[in-house]
Amino acid sequence: MRVLVVEDSSRLQRALGTALRKSGYAVDTAGDGTEGLWLAESHDYDVIVLDLMLPRRDGLSVLAELRRKGKSTHVLLLTARDTVADRVEGLQAGADDYLVKPFSLDELLARVQALCRRAYGTKQPRLAIADMEIDPLARRVQRAGRPIELTAREYLLLEYLARREGQVVSRTEIEEHIYDGQIDRMSNVVDSAICGLRKKLGSAPLIHTRRGLGYVLEADPYSARP
Repeated sequence: MRVLVVEDSSRLQRALGTALRKSGYAVDTAGDGTEGLWLAESHDYDVIVLDLMLPRRDGLSVLAELRRKGKSTHVLLLTARDTVADRVEGLQAGADDYLVKPFSLDELLARVQALCRRAYGTKQPRLAIADMEIDPLARRVQRAGRPIELTAREYLLLEYLARREGQVVSRTEIEEHIYDGQIDRMSNVVDSAICGLRKKLGSAPLIHTRRGLGYVLEADPYSARP
C-alpha cells in the first residue's frame, strides 16, 4: 500500500516514514501543504497522513481542495489541537480519522491499517482465499495451516492482491501502490516479487498471470475477468 505523509516537522516526518516503511508501506513525504497537495493530486494513494498546521497551505485547505476535486483517498489528520470543535471541523471537511499529538507510532500504524482496509471496502479482520488465510492485524500468512514467512514488502504485495481478489491488477498499479516511485519503470522488480511470492506460497498456484494485462489472485484461474 502507498501512503503520503504531509508533515512540516522533519523529525516527525522521518519517524513516520521510517515506521511506515518498516511495516512494508511505500511512503512519499512532503513538508508543506502546497507540495502535499501536488503529490496527492498526482498519485493514487491508499492513505494520506496530513498535519493540520503546515507552511504555505494549511492541512484543512489541502483536504478541502482534494474533496472538491473528487479525490476520495482516506485521510488521517494529525494535530496538536485537542478540542471537540477542532475534531468536528476536520471531520466535516472530509477527514476519515483524527489523531492528536503526541501519539504512539503503534496507534498511528493501526489507524493507517484500518483506513487501508476501508479503502478496499472491507472491515473483515482476516482474508481467506482457498486454503490461504491472511491476518492483516498480525501480518501473518498461512496456507493449509502452514505459516508462510514473508518480508514486509512481500506481505504488502500479497495483501494488496488479496484485497482485489478476482481482479486483474496491472504492473503499473502494483508499482504505484507497493513501491515508492523510486524504482526504474523498465526494471523487473514486480515480476521478481511475484515470482518470489509464488515460490513461498507453494503448489496449487493462487497468483496467475494475464499476459499483457497483469496478475490476478484467486483460487479458480478460469473465473477472472480483465
